[in-house]
Amino acid sequence: MSTTRFLAAQSVGFILVTIGVILARRLKFLPMMLVILGALVAGNALTHTVTALSILEYGPGLWSSIFVWGPLGIATIIRYKSAIDDQRQYWIAIAIGIGINVVVGILAMRGGRVV
Repeated sequence: MSTTRFLAAQSVGFILVTIGVILARRLKFLPMMLVILGALVAGNALTHTVTALSILEYGPGLWSSIFVWGPLGIATIIRYKSAIDDQRQYWIAIAIGIGINVVVGILAMRGGRVV
């Protein structure tokens, strides 16, 4: 992926996360949004780690994934489990976060091209 596409994708992601947090605060589903983001971050960290292990090479973001993003995502998921009354919603939030990670991964493998 070119630097321009990478920065464009990062900008789109930042805007979507910002909109999501604003909507979560206004519509009163902030704990669910935090679990979604926690699952997304933990899934991304796992993806970086598994990729590096599978090719036995360092990949960008590996150390921050292992020591920052993975633990932060897992801590967020654990912390907000009790904040969501309906456990189905909790697991749905985790599934949404993982689903977003899968879609982003597919787009990244395609070089940022949607079509």
